Amino acid sequence: MPVPTNFATPIRMSAKERALSQIQRWIIEGTLHPGEKLIDAELAESLAVSRTPIREAFQLLEVQGLVSMHPGKETRVTNIEKDDILKMYPTLAALHALAAEYAAQLIKPEQIEMLKELNAGFSEAITGGQPYQAMELDEQFHNLIIEVADNAYITSFSASLQIHIRRFKYVFLQQPVAETLTSVEEHTAIIAALADRDANLAAAEMKHNFIRPMHELYALID
Repeated sequence: MPVPTNFATPIRMSAKERALSQIQRWIIEGTLHPGEKLIDAELAESLAVSRTPIREAFQLLEVQGLVSMHPGKETRVTNIEKDDILKMYPTLAALHALAAEYAAQLIKPEQIEMLKELNAGFSEAITGGQPYQAMELDEQFHNLIIEVADNAYITSFSASLQIHIRRFKYVFLQQPVAETLTSVEEHTAIIAALADRDANLAAAEMKHNFIRPMHELYALID
């Protein structure tokens, strides 16, 4: 029989991938609280999977720093350490600023348009009260710039830090709309600098886009 070509192939996820994705989201959103004990049997029942993919997800979440495992004893959600904000944000800011500097020399007009579309979606998610979606669109915006920069080391180190910083970013994006929309304006400034191929300005605007929320978050978290 002829196979249709004009359809979107559904994304297939293994039980482990589904468990990892959902538990990670629950931790980031705060559904699973810092310090909370995770019971694999309960999570397996909630997610309609066996305990094996839950335990495999725990192992990956531990690598990401989201849970701590004590074999034979317990697994708990790691606590949020306030001072980590002052360590992670400047590091990520430096990596993304370097990516913006490289991207300014390589970016294409169609990629500029993609950034504008992502930023528009980011703005809509904020005003629509969808902080998790806003966080994902913000990451897509920044990841596109990293992709354009074409530096495997920036990609690798940034991805590792991004997982840790998500919990803080989600807290930030739950703030009043007027405050979080500042990020949209900063994205617009980054896009303009990239379009003008101004590497120094793109790097400076990118760094500001990370350092400003760092200070605001540090004041927010007890």
